Amino acid sequence: MPILAFPKEVTARDYRCALLPINVKAYKQMGLDIHIESGLGTNIHVSDHEYSEAGATVTKDRQSLLKSADIVMTMHPLPALELPTLPNKQVMLISFLDPFNEYDYIQQLNTQAVTSVSMEMVPRISRCQKMDALSSQASLAGYVMAMEAANALQSVLPMMMTPAGTLKPAKVFVIGAGVAGLQAIATAKRLGANVTAFDTRSVVAEQVQSLGAKFLDIDLGETGESAQGYAQQLTPEQLAKQQQEQAKCIADSDIVITTAQLFGRKPPLLIKKDVLNSMRPGSVVVDMAAESGGNVEGSESGQTVMIDGVTVIGTGAWANGVAKHATQMYANNLQHLLGEFWDEEKNQLAINLDDEVQGACVITHAGDTVNKTISEIHQKISQNQQNEGA
Repeated sequence: MPILAFPKEVTARDYRCALLPINVKAYKQMGLDIHIESGLGTNIHVSDHEYSEAGATVTKDRQSLLKSADIVMTMHPLPALELPTLPNKQVMLISFLDPFNEYDYIQQLNTQAVTSVSMEMVPRISRCQKMDALSSQASLAGYVMAMEAANALQSVLPMMMTPAGTLKPAKVFVIGAGVAGLQAIATAKRLGANVTAFDTRSVVAEQVQSLGAKFLDIDLGETGESAQGYAQQLTPEQLAKQQQEQAKCIADSDIVITTAQLFGRKPPLLIKKDVLNSMRPGSVVVDMAAESGGNVEGSESGQTVMIDGVTVIGTGAWANGVAKHATQMYANNLQHLLGEFWDEEKNQLAINLDDEVQGACVITHAGDTVNKTISEIHQKISQNQQNEGA
């Protein structure tokens, strides 16, 4: 019986994992033998006993767990030092891989002949909605960012009429109306704030308005979105116009939440320090992209900093703020995705790179980088390294 292994996550500050007991039962029905490392669910208060009752084998020997695996599932990439521990046979590794930026890691996966699947690369098509981990985690991130901003603000979000006087509702401005932005808008509205939002894709204006928020209309000319539904990168002129037009709304806001991230590229700088300086002391800015470069000048990855009286939150790992639900969603995403690779009749993996889903999210297979997009990027990196060494 093929072994599906779940080692503990080793990334600091992240409490999520890749499996809940209910998923163990589903995998068992598929014909898989589930092995987990002891303590897998400790951070979300799920005991080893709950996993074993569901049918999983629990082990404290991480190295033996990896050596015996046919498939390994994690939230974060397996540490590079552990890749040689994987068995000398075809083994599949499924996790978030950040393949655009992790060139050396992808090369090591090839050296070990690991078949790797990147959760970031699952295509955004109707067939894949149940597997779309980026969207599920981003939705929770939007909720957490709105809650963190509300906790940091020294005033209430809703209007309150009290015997001591009327408290005005807070003004919230959300930049970027993707999955995370829309959830941040919905959460802030439920908390009673006046919410305005902006996105370079004017097609999302209706979605913003359906949540009860105002849409800030800035004419940037031709923008649009990619086939995957992501915002297209703006020209320097368009970005400058966006910064200029939204500056007044930022200065008038109590909370600003930025969610502008470009898939596989550095995020755009949306708020410069002079605009931060225009905000009222005590205002709050949440920068979703702080860990990957930042939308806000001066934000720091993993930190909350004070800039001229404005609290700028860049703590990151946003979905980790609701780790149990984040685990539930991610574990279900993994379960549905594995079904795309599983031949139930033969009870084994069935790799078909011509398949629309597999061809998009499989990064390495049989010693090669088989994803066309990633392969082209890595070839350029390799060529640049050769040129620099010449």
